[in-house]
Amino acid sequence: MLPLTREQEASLGLELATKRQEHSDLDAAIQTLTDSHVADRMLIQRLKKRKLALKDRIVQLETILIPDIIA
Repeated sequence: MLPLTREQEASLGLELATKRQEHSDLDAAIQTLTDSHVADRMLIQRLKKRKLALKDRIVQLETILIPDIIA
């Protein structure tokens, strides 16, 4: 993998922070909807699917920004 420029690293770092916040917000929304016992199950499933997609992207970004160091 080619080394990242500072601009690329900053951009990916910002995206990572944004995705982490969105993941946290979705988690809170899902919990609130689940606790309400009034929410549409399909809505909750869609939110959970979006949350999983965010988690996958977070892992990708972390892999790019924090590469494995073979000792």
